Amino acid sequence: MRDETPQSGERSAIVAGGGIGGLAAALALIGRGWRVRVMERAASFGEVGAGLSLWPNGLRALDALGVGDAVRGHALAEIQAGIHDVSGRRLSRTGTAELERRFGPVVVIHRADLLDILRSAIPADALCTATTVTAVDADGPRVRVEHSDGVSHADLLVGADGIRSSVRRAVWPQAPEPRYAGYTAWRLVVESGPLAAGGETWGRGERVGFAPLPGGRVYLFAVANLPAGQHGTDGELAELRRRFAHWHDPIPALLHAATEEVVMRHDIYELPPLRSHATGRVALLGDAAHAMTPNLGQGANLALEDAVTLAALLDACPSVPEALAAYDRARRPRTQKIAKLSRRIGIIAQLAWAPGRVVRDRLIRLVPGSRMLDMLAPVLGWQPPAARAAQDPPWMP
Repeated sequence: MRDETPQSGERSAIVAGGGIGGLAAALALIGRGWRVRVMERAASFGEVGAGLSLWPNGLRALDALGVGDAVRGHALAEIQAGIHDVSGRRLSRTGTAELERRFGPVVVIHRADLLDILRSAIPADALCTATTVTAVDADGPRVRVEHSDGVSHADLLVGADGIRSSVRRAVWPQAPEPRYAGYTAWRLVVESGPLAAGGETWGRGERVGFAPLPGGRVYLFAVANLPAGQHGTDGELAELRRRFAHWHDPIPALLHAATEEVVMRHDIYELPPLRSHATGRVALLGDAAHAMTPNLGQGANLALEDAVTLAALLDACPSVPEALAAYDRARRPRTQKIAKLSRRIGIIAQLAWAPGRVVRDRLIRLVPGSRMLDMLAPVLGWQPPAARAAQDPPWMP
């Protein structure tokens, strides 16, 4: 691998991690004239098996990256049927039309499709697979990165390498380790024919959610309070059917149509709040900085926000260290606040104590949909920095 030596004033960056956040960061930097190398530890770029909700804030970030229209062409508008109990009785309904009127549309896309769109917008020679970052020296005028293919130097290192980030461990060795949230999740895509709407069902320490995808597919997820590290004794699909096949329609039909090979199971971990997301010439982005529980569906959306904000600040500030200090001030309070909200929603949604669940369900039915949208306003109302700089300059250093 060649060194990231700048030519004729060109700025260079290494992005560790080729997921949604890493590819978005690379695309944002390339669009502003940076020479970028993405180092992905896996043998190929891609992700299979799961759907993803892109909320208005995430779609604005994708528009700022220049790929919003391509994403919408591979996505389906999300129509929510609200939250139900296991019998199918409605607990709440968040009005999709009102949400779109206030904040913009929400769409659902297969993660693999989003990654393909981001990857295809980046020059092939900027992408490097099977490359693992092993050590970082950030003390000099440039960042020195040791990796499985040798050594590279750059003006900037972006750690977008996930919740178990090698960059975070190398640069912030005292940072807290991820902690188990107390529940595990199954994710799968089912070839079952189109559904009119998606929704969530909340039970006693268990949940199921589903959302239509393009092509007649359905994204299905399920959550259960369980100790970490467990597995279904006779397969994960059998475990899902035991737990959820007696719940209301269309959950039994979706589970009947599923196949074992598409079921993924992951224990849910979150990252405790970090004291910093950036230092010197190194910045953390996405799950490497603020991995959170998935209860708000904001993980990927916030990573997209991170990427757009980081690139804008690198243009606006006179030096990389000043830009990264501004990035930390802009992103850390917001992402940590949203992570805290997601954690609280998970505690409520995963209530296993029967009397507490009864009270929860009654209270949810009493809360108007407009109040739910008010709660989401600080999350969904985000605007890309360049778009809001004229009237809302506090994002600037």
